[in-house]
Amino acid sequence: MGPTSTLAGWVRAPFTGAGLTYDCYEKGAGPGVVLIPEIPGITPEVLGLADHLVTEGFTVVIPSPFGEPGRASSGGYILRTMSRLCVSSEFRAFTANAHRPITDYLRAVAVDLAARTPGKGVGVIGMCFTGGFALATAVDPAVLAPVMSQPAVPFPVGRARQMDAGVSHDELEQVAARTRDDGLCVLGLRFSEDVSSPRARFATLKAKLGDAFEVIELDSSPGNPDGFAKGAHSVLTSEVQPGNSAFAARERTVAFLRERL
Repeated sequence: MGPTSTLAGWVRAPFTGAGLTYDCYEKGAGPGVVLIPEIPGITPEVLGLADHLVTEGFTVVIPSPFGEPGRASSGGYILRTMSRLCVSSEFRAFTANAHRPITDYLRAVAVDLAARTPGKGVGVIGMCFTGGFALATAVDPAVLAPVMSQPAVPFPVGRARQMDAGVSHDELEQVAARTRDDGLCVLGLRFSEDVSSPRARFATLKAKLGDAFEVIELDSSPGNPDGFAKGAHSVLTSEVQPGNSAFAARERTVAFLRERL
């Protein structure tokens, strides 16, 4: 288990955008970062990352489009959340080359945060189920620092979905144009043996974005120096321990946000 925290000090308020309304939790001061939770929701581990970002000098907003904020993760909780998300038209979990309506909402959150925090824009971090959502938000100029941590959607069933970038072709073209014209950079993180966030997906993104896509791949092969299990998945939350490569990846993420914001 990585660093954890609680909802203490977080301010909850509903936010409406793109025809959707969800609660958002906010804390901190400084440049803005939208932290999209991983499945099953805003867990103590997600809050551990969020509070770390606050301590590092950012205003953090955590949207809550699924799950029960503050509740600890468990097998049953994950399965129940997954079963709802898999059939939701807002998320389109299995569809390749897909625009996902939830990303319109997340863009609205990012634009709102950018308008009231220092700097010219914000960072967006997506993780696991929401990893690709961060990339989709980067079609908006308000998003200056998209971070994709172990992006798992579309679920990699079959080669085509494994290679899918997690956004529509049009969205990917818009992001690629921003890397050429605006100097946008994208950070991607994954474990080397993580089949739920396949290497082929990162290869697709690297081929399209080139040097603008910075990749951090943590070694989870047998006998790896950090002792990560083959099934290691959550780079920025549950696998973070002082001195290991996930800890270093979290520090690089903070540095990336500072550089871009």
